[in-house]
Amino acid sequence: MVKTFQAYLPDCHRTYSCIHCRAHLANHDELISKSFQGSQGRAYLFNSVVNVGCGPAEERILLTGLHAVADIYCECCKTTLGWKYEHAFESSQKYKEGKYIIEMAHMIKENGWESPPKK
Repeated sequence: MVKTFQAYLPDCHRTYSCIHCRAHLANHDELISKSFQGSQGRAYLFNSVVNVGCGPAEERILLTGLHAVADIYCECCKTTLGWKYEHAFESSQKYKEGKYIIEMAHMIKENGWESPPKK
């Protein structure tokens, strides 16, 4: 059975995909930061993502303070991947609004991550 996704990212770009079903999630060019912490370890902050659904927003106290966040999940396999920052209550955290956290435990790197062959 072939799975189809809502969006495919170009093969010429390094991408991040769902580790569970391989649906494309984000282009490497959309990566903002690798220094975030999720509930299951390291997490990356992205400017935009694809093939991701969003749950209802709720207020949570995270490591950097109070935020309104919504869990995000893979549209294909429904696995919870991380969250979207809907609102930051502290001015120093406003840059996160509208951005997405995906935990490393739920994604895999694809397309061109290997180093070029040595001569």
